Amino acid sequence: MAKKEMVAMLLAGGQGSRLGVLTEDTAKPAVSFGGKYRIIDFPLSNCINSGVDTVGVLTQYRHLRLNTHIGIGIPWDLDRNHGGVTLLPPYETNEASNWYSGTANAIYQNLEFIEEYSPEYVLILGGDHIYKMDYQVMLDFHKSRGADITIACMPVPWEEASRFGVVIADENGSIKDFEEKPAHPSSNLASMGIYIFSASVLKEALIALKDQPGCDFGMHVIPYIHEKSHNCYAYEFNGYWKDVGTLGSYWQANMELLDDVPEFNLYEEFWKVYTKNDIIRPQYLGPHSRVTRSIVGEGAVIMGEVSGSVIGAGVEIGEDARVTDSIIMENSVIGAGTVVDKAIIAENTVVGVDCVVGEGEYADNVYNPKVYAFDLVTVSENSSVPDGVRIGRNTAISGKTLPEDYKNGKLAAGQVIIKEVGPA
Repeated sequence: MAKKEMVAMLLAGGQGSRLGVLTEDTAKPAVSFGGKYRIIDFPLSNCINSGVDTVGVLTQYRHLRLNTHIGIGIPWDLDRNHGGVTLLPPYETNEASNWYSGTANAIYQNLEFIEEYSPEYVLILGGDHIYKMDYQVMLDFHKSRGADITIACMPVPWEEASRFGVVIADENGSIKDFEEKPAHPSSNLASMGIYIFSASVLKEALIALKDQPGCDFGMHVIPYIHEKSHNCYAYEFNGYWKDVGTLGSYWQANMELLDDVPEFNLYEEFWKVYTKNDIIRPQYLGPHSRVTRSIVGEGAVIMGEVSGSVIGAGVEIGEDARVTDSIIMENSVIGAGTVVDKAIIAENTVVGVDCVVGEGEYADNVYNPKVYAFDLVTVSENSSVPDGVRIGRNTAISGKTLPEDYKNGKLAAGQVIIKEVGPA
């Protein structure tokens, strides 16, 4: 079998717990983004735009929708007889049935897949970032330095550096030291979780560390290689890159698409973002509808008013409804006369008529203040909200809710209703 110069391994097994009820029933890389896409579309599109045509997608948590979305890779031109896209869930061996216990452990369990293509280089990607990057340029940098590993990095504000793994590098990019989420960082050059390894170096490190519990690239593999060879380099990236791991950053990244001159442009011809497209009806704007500064997906029916929002495919907005600064995902319904302000409403959800979603003052969330902390109303997929209720900010709703779930017809700011989610 012909060898491949570089194989990509895309880590898409994470739960994304900081997205709260949005990831109750699906992996974070399968969450909708931009009214049309799913988060995983961005690294997959980067691969094919960069000429990387062999991609292993490592899945684990709630991977059914991810599997259905990717299929055999046709939208990304990754349906190949040799290479293409391959879904790699955990599997049972003679010794044990092993869940992936860390990012590097997941790759170790799939060394056989990598070796099938005898690559010189292995590209490691996360499945949960929004960005455009030419991995071929990064590979050229890796080759020019004769590196064992190259880490994609980008400068971040100093006050945010403690949230990341940061690298200390010289003017040539040679990495001198690492700091994993340091309280007092010595550098603001943050790792993006994108790595190119020389394949033989990666294999040796993974085998040497195979018994390390929760084996992770940032914590274990990269320090191991650096200590052995010091042949590690930082590739500085200065384009748009967004970790959409929190409700706040996810909402913000969607809203940034609506800027007059968006920093992240979905409409560029030379670097297209591909996705699985269902054949559905065209959009319809009713006679009294009004849509301003918004993205509206195919098949949406808008009878009311939409401003500053991202509306997914097949969404219905009723007469006299008003949606502002919100994300309404695929096939959801907003009833007539309902007002929605600064909300994230996931797929296949029905909000009744004459509701108010997002009102009043800030209050800390009683259920999980670290997750629900951005003044947002977050409603999980396959949920329903009854007619006439009022919902405060920093709230979460999951499941088929009933009028009696709302005390005096209200869900106060900072409160939650978490019920069993109905079938899709």
